[in-house]
Amino acid sequence: MAKKILFIVTSHGELGSSGNASGSWLEELATPYWQFVDAGFDVAIASPKGGKAPIDPMSLEDAWISDNGRRFLGDATASAKMNGTQPLESTGDEGLDGIFLVGGTATTWDFPHNPVIKRLAETLFARGDVVAGICHGVIGLVQTVDPNGEPLVKNRKLTSISNAEDVMMGVDKIVPVLPEDMLRKLRAIYSAAQPFGAHVVCDAPFFTGQNPASAEPLAKQIIDHLERKAAAAAA
Repeated sequence: MAKKILFIVTSHGELGSSGNASGSWLEELATPYWQFVDAGFDVAIASPKGGKAPIDPMSLEDAWISDNGRRFLGDATASAKMNGTQPLESTGDEGLDGIFLVGGTATTWDFPHNPVIKRLAETLFARGDVVAGICHGVIGLVQTVDPNGEPLVKNRKLTSISNAEDVMMGVDKIVPVLPEDMLRKLRAIYSAAQPFGAHVVCDAPFFTGQNPASAEPLAKQIIDHLERKAAAAAA
């Protein structure tokens, strides 16, 4: 049976009061998607509201889009999944080998207080399945707690978009929360590379990536982990 990963994308389409549109960052969606699909994984996509999920228009510009992004936009199955995302409230954890919180500045509005993201992350963490996120999407993990009420991220190694990158992108005064600030506040062991450099942190079952450049190596680390886990179980 194919391994199953649930991608969670934002339903939020506005960049605060800036007047600009927002949504998921295409590279952080498309590149991991194809890594998993090409490795034989079953990838479902869900969002807080369900239905058509927005993609940040800036991530479609020539300076940012990759071949994986173009492949995603041109693929009927992938496009259908984004145009008809599963509503998170109807999403269960049965059969899931992991969740992947896709990034985009918009996630800072609808990920941090989403009860289903909280439930899924806590459930998968407890049974040792993958809990992954990239860039701003990692903010969905800040609400998670263990049975004693302690933050799951406390004393765990994680990364996310850095404050320096948020400043350079001009969104630090627009987004409601900065992922780096929140992770540090919750006493996660936070690390980051230089702005826009690839950086992946694996502290299983947490797998996190800093930015778009981290999308491919992050997905590869998760795939390697799950394949080794399956091999160990079969031994």
